[in-house]
Amino acid sequence: MSTTTTDETVSSTPPDKRLPTPARRKRLFVVLGVVAVLAYLSDQLTKLVALDLLADGEPRPFVGELIRFKLIGNPGAALSLGAGNTWVMTAIALAVLVAIVVVARQLGSRAWAVALGLLLGSAIGNLTDRFVRPPGGGQGHVVDFIDYNRWFIGNVADIWIVSAAGLIVVLALLGIGVDGRRDHGGSKSDGASGRGDDA
Repeated sequence: MSTTTTDETVSSTPPDKRLPTPARRKRLFVVLGVVAVLAYLSDQLTKLVALDLLADGEPRPFVGELIRFKLIGNPGAALSLGAGNTWVMTAIALAVLVAIVVVARQLGSRAWAVALGLLLGSAIGNLTDRFVRPPGGGQGHVVDFIDYNRWFIGNVADIWIVSAAGLIVVLALLGIGVDGRRDHGGSKSDGASGRGDDA
């Protein structure tokens, strides 16, 4: 009898009453921050190494001709799209940065914390190039140096962005929202834990 009552109490609890606790959300913010810092540092440090070792412009085979190291300055986005509109690319990157911060306020999932952290660190990394690399002032060229079989040349930030996008797709397919709750046929729930999804 008591079990039935408990189950009814849990199931009747409004979803917004079962969001992650402040303590758990704080831990998730720490995860997001640590991942963002690591993504940023790995991007910027590898760019510094590339600028030092690849300054002569000569390609260096890494995995045969499939993956090479070749230094370029990219005024556009991935695949050199928007090369003639560097300011537009900078504005888009700033908008993405703001969007990440806004979405992160709903954070209730470790996996989402990792994904958003990768996106945040990568966005800041490429924005750093826009403002500190020549010609600067928001129009700087992003340092790219990983040549994928002459298809396009990217950097470590691009790797993290693609990884984050893949993780977000998986989370979407699993129905796990940013707040950690699962979407079951249009309704969200997180079980009886009251802490949000552990994903």
